[in-house]
Formats: sequence, C-alpha cells, structure tokens
Amino acid sequence: MILATDLDGTFLGGDPDNRQRLYQLIDAHPDIQLIFVTGRGLEVVVPLLSDPAIPRPDYIICDVGATLVDGHTLQAVYPLQSEIEATWPGEQVVAARMAEFPGIDRQTVPQQRRCSYFCDAGAVTEEVREAVKALGCDLLYSADMYLDCLPAGVNKGSTLRRLIEHLAVSEDEVLVAGDTLNDLSMYEQGFKGVCVGESETALLDATADRAKVLHARLSGCGGILEAFGHFGFLGPQGVSSELPELSIKGKADLVMVYHRLPYEEAMEEGKLVRRPHTSPNGILPTLMSFFSGEQRGSWVAWSIHDPRQGRVFEVHTKVDDERYPNLVAARVALTKEEVDVFYKRFSKEAFWPTLHTFWERAIFREEDWAVFLKVNRLFAERTASEAAEGAVVWLHDYNLWMVPAFLRPLRPDLTIAFFHHTYFPSADVFNVLPWRRQIIGSLLQCDYIGFHIPRQSENFVDVVRGVAPVEVLETQGCAPRFLTYGCAVGLDNMTRTMAVHGRHIGLGAHPVGLDVGRVASVIDEPECQAQMQELREQLKGLRVVLSVERLDYTKGILAKLLAFEALLDAHPELIGKVSLLTICVPAAREMTIYETLLAQIEQAVGRINGRFSRVGWSPVQFFYRAFPFRDLIAYYLMADVMWITPLRDGLNLVAKEYVATQGLCEGRGVLVLSEFAGAAAELHGALLTNPHDPHDMRDTLYLGLTLGRAEREARVREMFGVVQHNDIKRWGDEFLQAVKDSRREGEAFLNKG
Repeated sequence: MILATDLDGTFLGGDPDNRQRLYQLIDAHPDIQLIFVTGRGLEVVVPLLSDPAIPRPDYIICDVGATLVDGHTLQAVYPLQSEIEATWPGEQVVAARMAEFPGIDRQTVPQQRRCSYFCDAGAVTEEVREAVKALGCDLLYSADMYLDCLPAGVNKGSTLRRLIEHLAVSEDEVLVAGDTLNDLSMYEQGFKGVCVGESETALLDATADRAKVLHARLSGCGGILEAFGHFGFLGPQGVSSELPELSIKGKADLVMVYHRLPYEEAMEEGKLVRRPHTSPNGILPTLMSFFSGEQRGSWVAWSIHDPRQGRVFEVHTKVDDERYPNLVAARVALTKEEVDVFYKRFSKEAFWPTLHTFWERAIFREEDWAVFLKVNRLFAERTASEAAEGAVVWLHDYNLWMVPAFLRPLRPDLTIAFFHHTYFPSADVFNVLPWRRQIIGSLLQCDYIGFHIPRQSENFVDVVRGVAPVEVLETQGCAPRFLTYGCAVGLDNMTRTMAVHGRHIGLGAHPVGLDVGRVASVIDEPECQAQMQELREQLKGLRVVLSVERLDYTKGILAKLLAFEALLDAHPELIGKVSLLTICVPAAREMTIYETLLAQIEQAVGRINGRFSRVGWSPVQFFYRAFPFRDLIAYYLMADVMWITPLRDGLNLVAKEYVATQGLCEGRGVLVLSEFAGAAAELHGALLTNPHDPHDMRDTLYLGLTLGRAEREARVREMFGVVQHNDIKRWGDEFLQAVKDSRREGEAFLNKG
C-alpha cells in the first residue's frame, strides 16, 4: 500500500501513543510506501528527515504539489517535475502582478514554482482571480488566510495522481490523509482517504458524500490507524496483528523535564542558533552531569515556534556530543503567545503570589488555566514518547504541576519524581487556588516529591489532607540537619512516606546546594582580584552592608530600606561609617506588575540619601541592573554583612554564595537572614531576623555590624561547613537515590497490599 499524508495536524499530529505505533508500523512493514504531501517548501521539509523518530518518506510532494522529489536522494522525479515546470510562468512575473493588489502579503517561506500569500477572504476579489487566470496559473485559498498561485492544473492531488500513475500502482492501494481544505484535491482523485479527527470543518463538509473517505474519530496518526483497519489494508486483523507489542516507549532511562533548555536559542541574521548559556545557574550543569556517562537521557523543555516563519520545528537536538553523548534535547513547540500566558503571565500572576503567601495579589483567569493545561499536556506527551520502559522522569517546579496527571495514564510504568523549587505554602493559603484539587490530584500521581525543607513538605501533606484521605506510613525527625524550633520555617518531624488512594508516595527535604568549585575558580581569576582591590579603595574606611535581590515584592526590598533608615535614626554614630549597597536585578521587561514597586524603592532610596548624605558619603548605593557572577563574588568578599530579608523564599542561593565566598577566603562576614527563607532552616550560624518586624530588622542588622571577631569567624566556619558538604552534586545524588529508594519501597507496599 501507499500512504500519502499531509504533515501538520496529520502525520505529525495525534497523541504520542498513536504516532509511535504508526511510525513503527511503517518502519517495520516493507510493503508500506510513504509519501509526504505538504504545502511546505522542500527546504522546510528536509530537517524532518534527520529526526530518527519520523519514518523516511519514499517520495515528497511539496510546494502544494509544485515540487516532487525522491525522498531518499531528494532529486526531482523526472519527467513529472519538468512537466510541472513547463506550466509555470516564473516567480518574478507572478510576484510583480500580485504586488498590484492591496491586502495580499507575500509569505516569507521557501517557495518553488508557486507564490504564497497571507490575506483575508475579502482580498481575494474577482479581479485577483482573473489576474491569476491570465497568468496561466491556478489560485488556491485555504484556512481563511493562505493564498497560493500555482502552475495551472497543479495541486497536491494532481501531482499525487501523476506519481501514482508513474509508479504503476492501483488507486485502490493508496490511502490519502489530511486535515484541512488545502488537502481536498487529494480526495478528488478517486483514492481511499481519511480526514483525521479534528479536521477543518470545510474539509469534512466537502468530503461528506464521498464513500471512499473515512471521517476518523482520532486525530493525527490515530485517524490514519483507524483508516488502516476500516479499509482492511493490513488484513482482517489489522494493526494489532502486525505489531501486537508496540508501545509508546522511547530510549531515555532518565528524562529531565525542566522549563529551560540546556542551551540558549537566539536569532542571528535571521537564523536560529544554539549556544551554551551565558549565565548558567548551578542547577543546569548539575542536572546535565547525570548524562555524562552511559546513561541515555532526554531533556524536555519548551521552545518558541512560529509556523508563519516557515521553519520546520526540530523536536530532537543534540546538547553536547562530546560531554553528553547520550543526551538529547526534546523540545516542546509553543507559540510566543502560549509562553507569555503559561509562563510570564499566568504562572507569575496566579501561582507565584499564592505560593509566596501574597494571595491577595493573585489574578485567576479560567482561559489562562486552559492554556496552562494544554502546555502541561504537551510536556507530558513529549515526555511519554522519550522515556524507556521503567525510566525515571524528573519534573521541576510549579510550571509543570499538571504533567503527572497527563503522564501517568500514558505511561503507568514510569517512576515520576517532582522537585518543587519554589516555596510551598500552608493549606489555608494554597487552598485559595481555584484549581487546587486538580493540581494536588496531579501531584499525587508522582512516586516521589521533594522540597527544599521539611516545613514546605509538611505544608504539602496538610494540603493533601484537604483533598483526599492520607495514611502516613513513616515519619522522620528533622534534626540535626534542619532547625526545629529555631526559626519560622523550622519543624521537628516530617512525613517521609504516605499512602493516598492506595498509591505509595515518598516525600523528602532536599535543599538545593551550591557549586562551591565554581565560586573558588572565580575568586582565583585575576579580573575578580583586580575588582576586589578596586572596591577596597572605593569603600576604604566604611562598613559595607550588601543586599542582592531580584526585583519582586516577595523579596522585601522596601521593608529593608525602611529598616536601614531606622538604623541610622537609632544609631547616629553609624552615619558616615556604614553604607548599604543594594543590587536589584530587574525583572523581565514584560513584567509590568513590578513598575510600581520599583518606583517606591527609588523614592525610598532618594529620601534616605537626601536625609543622611554627607560630602563623600551616601548611605545607600542602589544598582538597578544585573551583575556578572564574577562581580558579585568581588562584592561578597568585601561585604561585612550580607543582608538577605525576603518576606518568603523557597531557599535563597545568594545566601549560600556569600557563605561560600567568605568560607573559601577564611573571611569574617556576617549573614543576616530572613527566618522566612528556606535557607534559614539549614544554615546554622546565620543571624536570623523577622522581615515583617521593622524593629527586629533594625536591631539584628546592628548586631551583625557589632559582633566580635571570634564569633563572626565561628559563624562563618559553621555555615561554610554546611554549604561545602551539602553542595549541588550531593543535592542531585541524594534526590535521585531517594527516588530509587522510594520506588523500591513502593513496590514492596503494593506487594504487601
């Protein structure tokens, strides 16, 4: 048989299971010939041929029928191609004539023997039709936006008919598949056909009375498989007899699902280029390090795709052949609008404030939730198609809350692990979310869930209790690693395993660590040493209080400035002797919700400097920009006090960066840390402060400035011991080991039950 299929929405569409079944069926069956029939240009189709997951076509009909090539050699099929060429008046002739009509814009996509445009239906006037006819061309308008000027008598169907006759194949052995009106000409040639599920209504209406055309229930590849059975192409028992054991499974033993690709993508001179991250955080190299050996893996993340650019979206790309030979990036195609809604708007306007206990700032939109669900489903489908039998899937953070709900039914064999990088609030806060039941129901599909500290994990258990019956199977003490009653986020005992609806779920506290070696290498750089020397000259004779935060209302920057002003009021002897250096990293340009906060911060800085400044001294130096990591290290080395006072924070790695810098250089810096930051439960030796209490903020900072040398040195040694031991590598290793242990315990739990 011959399968002649459209690409977008058809052969590249449908759920992952059906795609996998169809692709493997074609690869395994020597009697199935495959023909791609697409409106795309050949240049756009070629990248698909390098994707090992997609079967190689025997022939490619592209440019809406104007181009016909052999799928293996990519050479034109003669004499058919020359016959089409003879009827084409030439690109420049057609383009010049069409340029005379308003509202018709040329598509900036590769085109051969056709001219393609964007326009509304109203622009396709009778005058336009007559002009195209006078050129000796045909006009094709589809999907209420695409207009093609084609060689006379040329379309997808006519070129396919010529090819089938050229191959001397009976029309009863041909199945055509499509989903838009652009594909209608294929169904007009007398072949058997299938309109896959979710096809364009106009196509369904146009083929409704054709006995040889099936209107399938399933979308994409699922609809094609339906047609195989409906028309009996593979005998009476159909697909199941050919591939009874086919499944969705991929090859990756470990699938990392993260919001960020392991490389940067950028447009340079109109081309998409990939390069290492210019400012990688410590987590990315650590997560990639798990793929440096023989372990086969996939890294699932989103990437923006604009179909109007005419570029084929590459699902699979290599990351680094030399360092990570068995790791591939599996990209999820999202439009810019989907990214803006899913990540920049909804996540930041609905989930971010709620998670950080600022629920009164949250904005809940049902239409945004629908986009969030769609994106999470796409992540789940891509993950399902990447993972090998029994693989471990490691999901990261709240942007992917709903992935487990979609993934578990697709792949019940997988071990699903989730790490929550953001603070997880108590039940009375979390339950404000309109979709809390769906979110918790999804997370309960995981085998293991990790948080930074015990308090966040136990908050999750309390939220679950409001959704489903919880059986606590095992608890464990939090000391000595974590503070118990010593701070606002302390806890003495936490749940280690629980059972919900008969499922065994492991829980753990895994505060993200730091790459101490990276800090050490920066300290040794001549540029860092030179900058440190320059800072010594600039800040000579001053005690330096350093604050490094991202612009966000959760960071408590304004409260900190007011506390510093109160310190100078209460201790006038510090005037001229202490300066607060505030480095405030801007939010993304699209985040307009922070504009008011920035204005308030700048007003406070201006007022404080206006009140207390002296010749040659300003109490507050405010830097509203991102600093390179090397520059930050130099400032960490010079700071007498590191003042980190978020109102709520999942962890806070800046605190650990300061501790590592001071510890490596045997410094005597003091860390004054909010007791509402996750790091407060782990960093024994920090001076803890309540950022909601202005007096405590003022007095704890004063204590930090006046501590004796011996105590400062002792506190740095204690904190550095924690940071050095519980580094980023230990974090990753311990998390994955906990996942494996939980999987083993879960199997025993099920066997016991």
